[in-house]
Amino acid sequence: MTRLFHVSDLHFGREDRAAMRWFAGLVHTEKPDAVLCTGDLTMRARKAEFAAAAEWLNALGVPVTVEPGNHDLPYFNPLARLLDPYRRYRAVVAMLEKPLDLPGVMVTPLKTTARLQFRNLSWGRVSRSGLKAALERLAEKPPASIAIIACHHPLIRTGFSGHGETRHGADALALLAEAGADAVLSGHVHDAFDIAHHEAGRVVRLIGAGTLSERLRSTPPSFNELRVEQGALEVIRRTMA
Repeated sequence: MTRLFHVSDLHFGREDRAAMRWFAGLVHTEKPDAVLCTGDLTMRARKAEFAAAAEWLNALGVPVTVEPGNHDLPYFNPLARLLDPYRRYRAVVAMLEKPLDLPGVMVTPLKTTARLQFRNLSWGRVSRSGLKAALERLAEKPPASIAIIACHHPLIRTGFSGHGETRHGADALALLAEAGADAVLSGHVHDAFDIAHHEAGRVVRLIGAGTLSERLRSTPPSFNELRVEQGALEVIRRTMA
């Protein structure tokens, strides 16, 4: 069995330190095969926030892949956002959008952040180049493997409110499903969900993680444990007591 911990929206700068200790303790005790972080490592993309996130992630001691989130792009510097929006991610560059191939599981990154767009900058967008790269990787999916897409923004609405649509998200989901994606992991909305979505004649699991920050909504501090065995995916929500 392959076990993955799916965590999101750590928001260093507004992190819940008790929740962070709880999660790190479980990683050290249970030793999952990998940790998948679906974005928003920081609150305001400050150097100190990225440094703290990098230190914490490196200390987990297991393979980690990280997707960028909208809070991780420069907030107070429009020029930096335009010209070099992911510069401060260099603190975790070895983890950034890192594909993972584990027994029975293929994890494929899909960037959904936008450096500029003519609407709310916090809303998601799937680029042609990012989707093309994900589809090319899915074409290499081994038989009987579970193919997981990791992104920050939910590709389509799943009942949440207060956030806009991910531009090109629905079209991307249809193409990813057709190419063999079995699940799409996301964060952003700070509430956990697990929805069986029918697309392209298949069922694709849309799986959202809560947050380990102080910025709670309806879900307490939590993460998802994913278990993959014999071509089946089980999702268990782990909530801090």
